[in-house]
Amino acid sequence: MLFNSFQFVTFFIVTWALFQALSGVPRKVLLLGASYYFYMCWSTKYILVIWVITLIDFAAGRLIERSKLPRLRATFLGLSIFCNLGLLVIFKYFNFLSTSTAQLLHSVGLNSDPPLLHVILPVGLSFHTFQAMSYTIDVYKKRAAAERSLLNYALYVAFFPQMVAGPIERPNQLLPQFHHDPTFRPGRVRSGIKLALWGLFKKMVIADALAGFVNLVYANPRGFSGAELTVATLAFSLQIYCDFSGYSDIALGVARMMGYELRVNFLQPYFSRSIGEFWHRWHISLSTWFRDYMYIPLGGNRVAVPRHYINLLVTFLISGLWHGANWTFVIWGGLHGSLLVLSQLTSSARARAIRVLALDRMPKSRATLQWLSTFTIVTVAWIAFRAKDIHSAWYVVTHLSILPPFNSFTLALGGIPRANTPFLALFIVTMFAVEWWIMHPHRTPGIWSCAPVRWACYYGCAFSIVFFGVFGHTDFIYFQF
Repeated sequence: MLFNSFQFVTFFIVTWALFQALSGVPRKVLLLGASYYFYMCWSTKYILVIWVITLIDFAAGRLIERSKLPRLRATFLGLSIFCNLGLLVIFKYFNFLSTSTAQLLHSVGLNSDPPLLHVILPVGLSFHTFQAMSYTIDVYKKRAAAERSLLNYALYVAFFPQMVAGPIERPNQLLPQFHHDPTFRPGRVRSGIKLALWGLFKKMVIADALAGFVNLVYANPRGFSGAELTVATLAFSLQIYCDFSGYSDIALGVARMMGYELRVNFLQPYFSRSIGEFWHRWHISLSTWFRDYMYIPLGGNRVAVPRHYINLLVTFLISGLWHGANWTFVIWGGLHGSLLVLSQLTSSARARAIRVLALDRMPKSRATLQWLSTFTIVTVAWIAFRAKDIHSAWYVVTHLSILPPFNSFTLALGGIPRANTPFLALFIVTMFAVEWWIMHPHRTPGIWSCAPVRWACYYGCAFSIVFFGVFGHTDFIYFQF
C-alpha cells in the first residue's frame, strides 16, 4: 500500500475516524493493528520479521535495565545487535557477500560456486532494524528507560507512517508519545494535511514525472548522447529528492493528523553551500544515527587527525552499504566521505582563494558559487547511486556533456510529453521557490498573509496533483532499502 494510492487514502480515513472514536488501550490496539495491516499489504509472511525484532529487542531492553553486571548488560546488548544485523545480513547482504567473495577468489585463480539465498528483501528492513537498535543501545547507555509496555514498544517499531522508509526515530522522541492519548487539535490536522499535500506534489507531480526518463536513460546509458546523460543525471538528482523528501513530508503530515510528531528528515539540502552542510540537511535521521552510533563511538573528531579522517571514511562507506547490497552504493558513500575529508584538508587554501579573488567582499557571489559547486558535486555523485553497476556509472561520468545533440523525443519516450515539459519546468521552479521561502520565512512575500491567496495556492497544489500527477504503482525509491 503506497501513500500515493487511493487504497491508502481509504485506509487512512477509516483508521483516522476509528482512532478518534477510541481512547486508551483500544486506540493503541487499533493503531497497531492498522500498522500491521499496512505492512502486510506488501507481504503477509514478513510480518513475522517485525514480530521477531519487536520481541527480541523489547526483552533485551528489559534485561539490560535489570542487569547490574556490566558484562551481562553488554551480553544482552550484543545479542540484540547480533539478531538485528543478522536479519539484515540474511535478507539483504548474504548474496552480495557471497558473490563478492567468489569474484575475489576468481581474481586469484580460484573458482567457486557461490551459495545464494532466494529470498525477497522485506520492505523497509533497514529502517526498522536501525530504529530497534537505537532503542537497545540507548537503554544500555542509560540515555533511555526500558519500555514496560509491549504494546507501546510494538507501536514504536511498527508505527505505519514511518515504518517503511523512516524517518528513523529515537526512543526518547517517539516512545513517550505512546504513553498517553494525543489530543485532537484541528490546527494540527490542517497542518498535517498541508504537509502531506506538499509531499504528494513533490512525489507525484515532479519525482514520478521524471522517473520514466531517468529509468530509460540509465537502463542503457551507452545508447544516449552526453547531453541526454547530463539531463538524466540532473533529473535523477531532482527525482530522488522529491521522492524521498516527499515521502517524509507525507509521513510527518499523516502522523501529525493523528496527533504524533515525527523527526524532520530534510531541511532543503539542495540549498547547501558545502558537503558537510548537505549532510546536516539530507536524510537527517540516518546521518545523525550514523554519527551517534558509529562515528562518535569510533572516536569522532576527538582523536588524532588521521584517525579522524579514517572514522569519517568508514562511517560513510558503511552508510553507503546500508543503502544497498551493491558496490555502487559503497562507492557513493566513499565519495561523500572523501569529499568531507578533502573539504577539511583544503579549508585553509579555500579561505585564501576567497580572499585573493575578493569573494569575501561579495557575499552573495560567494554564496552562489558555493551553492552551485555543492549542487554539482552532489548531482555527479548521484551517478554512482543510480547506475546499475560500476561500469555503467563510469561510462556516464566520462560521457557527461552539455553540448548537443539532445533529442527531445527522448523525453517523450521517457513519459514526458513535449506539451507537459513547460509545466514540469514550472513545477520544479515552484518547488525550489517554496523550499527557499521555507528556509527563509522572514523573506516570504507579504501577500502570503492574505488567506485567499494561501487557499488558492493550496487548491492549485491539489489540482496540479489531479491533472499532472502520475497515478499508478509508482514505488518510493527508498522502499528498496
